[in-house]
Amino acid sequence: MNVLTGYLGSGKTTLLKQLLQTGDASRTAVLINEFGEVSLDHLIVEQVSATTVVLQNGCVCCSIRSDLKAGLHALIDGSNRGDVPEFDMILIETTGLADPVPIVQTLVADPMLRHQVRLANLISTVDCMNGLLQLATQPEAGRQAATADRLVITKTDLAGDHDIERLHVALAAINPSASIVRAPIEKNLWNALLSEHAFDPARKSDEVRRWLGSVGAEIRGRHFEAVSVDNHTASIKSFVFRTRKQMDWTAFAVWLSLLVHRHGAKVLRVKGLLAVAGARGPILLNAVQNFVHPPVHIDVWPDEDISSRLVFILQDLDTEAVRASLEEFLELNN
Repeated sequence: MNVLTGYLGSGKTTLLKQLLQTGDASRTAVLINEFGEVSLDHLIVEQVSATTVVLQNGCVCCSIRSDLKAGLHALIDGSNRGDVPEFDMILIETTGLADPVPIVQTLVADPMLRHQVRLANLISTVDCMNGLLQLATQPEAGRQAATADRLVITKTDLAGDHDIERLHVALAAINPSASIVRAPIEKNLWNALLSEHAFDPARKSDEVRRWLGSVGAEIRGRHFEAVSVDNHTASIKSFVFRTRKQMDWTAFAVWLSLLVHRHGAKVLRVKGLLAVAGARGPILLNAVQNFVHPPVHIDVWPDEDISSRLVFILQDLDTEAVRASLEEFLELNN
């Protein structure tokens, strides 16, 4: 399941239509908040129920008029009964003011959904005409950018190269581990956004190499020196923690659990590799607010750098205090 979010007017629906018009979308189910909020009329060919239609490319599209969990149950049950076409992927478009994290929590809390649906990517659109202002003034826009696995700079055909690059640099400073693509310049948006799954253990190697390259650039100062995050989203800050000391996984899990239990929604994202004693390869950690995805063991390191690297994206928290807490904790447990 992929979640498409982004601030009001940032181009979510335009991006959704572009994705649905690709050949890869034929076995995709789409959930949107209300059909009336978007224009998909040219894609609709058959009304299945009051909330469900089949699109020209074979996709099934449903409107979530109440509860997301109920909508997902209805979609899966309908496919099992043969009422709607079979699908391999679910793509959810949220409202412009939505925090994507409750959607993640919905999957974790529901026993059936937890076993039938797997989170693939959190995707957020950012309008290059208004993105910098929205990041600076709208808390929702900042949280959407900070929690994303994929960031899409939209309306690039309407802006100059300088403005696009400024937004790109700002987004990289807010969320160092997210890949950033530009629409409509990117020709194959489906591959750029959906072909790799950030939360899929079976496809971790390529994903890790991609975002390690981004984080490596941040560590070398490419973006942190160019743009201060405080200039854009005063309450959201990110930092990279790095150590060559091997970690006790159980002890680290206790520290992380205490952090998210105490600060919850303020810990927007934690993502990285851990060098753990006794393991051939690293442990991949991926957490969104107080949801910590099950750790994934990777057999071999993706590069020659055998060290722990963690990206923290925090809101209204002292980054140096969090860093010092982790460093002190590691000293006590080594």
